[in-house]
Order: sequence, then structure tokens, then C-alpha cells
Amino acid sequence: MKQPQKIWIIGGSSGIGLSLVKHYLTCETHVIASARATSNTQELKELCSQYPKTLRLLDMDVASTKSVQSAVHEAWQMFSGVEMCIYNAGAYESMRLHEWNLEHFENMNQINYMGALRLITALTPLFILQKEGRFVFNVSISSYFGLPYGGGYSAPKAALLNFCESIQPELMAKNIQVQVINHGFVKTRLTAKNTFTMPQLLEPSEAAQKIFEALQKPYRFEIRFPFLLTSFLNLLKMLPYRVSLALTKKAL
Repeated sequence: MKQPQKIWIIGGSSGIGLSLVKHYLTCETHVIASARATSNTQELKELCSQYPKTLRLLDMDVASTKSVQSAVHEAWQMFSGVEMCIYNAGAYESMRLHEWNLEHFENMNQINYMGALRLITALTPLFILQKEGRFVFNVSISSYFGLPYGGGYSAPKAALLNFCESIQPELMAKNIQVQVINHGFVKTRLTAKNTFTMPQLLEPSEAAQKIFEALQKPYRFEIRFPFLLTSFLNLLKMLPYRVSLALTKKAL
């Protein structure tokens, strides 16, 4: 697969996104890094000093349609087009029944699902005019099956996965690739909120390396890892509900 030379990484100020920014910069790729306030990220500012010709910072709030539309227009001008856009923005809150908070539910839906839709609807027409493009969405293996306390996070992720499945054939016909990344636990500011043991926990740099390598390989719709955890949740999805729900009940 051709190595893209102009990449836009959304959610690039920390965790996996920041690690991906670093990976691509070392390959002399032109990179746009977006977050709500990139100028407040010391590491991004230092990278700008190190890579003044190939890194651009662009503030964007994916919860705002106006902000996304404006950022898409600005990103397109920075390096005369974008070949690949990686959507890595995410919000996460684990909530038990007595902790339900509608604002948290709404925020996770806005960031994890609606933000991606705002991006797709704004950027796709430009990809069509360019006659090529590539969307990569960091979804989550939580999209496979709803787990206790995590529904506010996994439900919009499942919606995003379903939407990507639905648009893939139509966009591929326009020479626009769609890929999803379904990975397990990664040590970030989001998973730091968890109080339970996270199996096969990866460092952001490890996850970014796996994603970076997978994106160099021949096209496949889904990139997923680690093997054991993704295989278990995939199996859970295929089991009869009387079995799968009995198993997830043990997590209470």
C-alpha cells in the first residue's frame, strides 16, 4: 500500500495520537496534528520546533460542527490536500447505575460518534474531488459487545463501527478507503480512570507502533489487537445471549 505523505491526525495531543504523530514525522511525512488546544501541548510545540517544515498544529473541537468544517477547510490548505485522516479523538467515563450522568453520556456520544460523522461529511467531498483518500477510525474492541459500566462509551463506538461498515462499499467505489482500529486496553488518561485490572495493557507507543505497521500493509477493513482479548470479545459477540450475558454478569 502506498505510504501517504500528507496525514491529518485528530486527537494528536496525547496517548496513541501523539505517538502516531511522532512515528510519521520520522518518516518525513507531512503531518497535521489536531486537538482542542494544540498550543497548550508542550510536546507538540517542541515537535514543531524540531520539524518546522513537516508539522502543522490545528485546533479543532469535534463536538462543534462549525469548528470541524472550518478545520477541514484549513487542513486542506496546509499541505495542498490530505491523503489520510486518522480519527483518534475519544471520551470515556465508566459509570455504575447509581452514577449515571446524562452529560457524560452526551459528551461520549458527541466525541466518539458524532464528531466522526462531522468529519466524514465535511472531508468526503474533498476526497472525492481529489479522487482518492483514506479514513482511519480508532474505534475499540468495546464495540463488539456491551460490558457492565461501560455502555456510555461502547454504544457510540459500536455505532461508529456499524456506520463505517455501511459506508465502506460506497466510498471504496470512489477510491476512498475506510479502516477501523479495534484495540484493547492502552495506558492513557482515559484508562487511568479504571479501577479494575486491564488485561494485556499496552503503552501508547506500543499501540501506535502496531497501528503504524498495520497501516503500511495491504488494505484490510479492520485492524485489531491484542489477539487474545479481541478473540475473546469476538467470541462473546457470537455466543447466544443467555450465555454471553451470564458471562458478563460475572464482571459486576
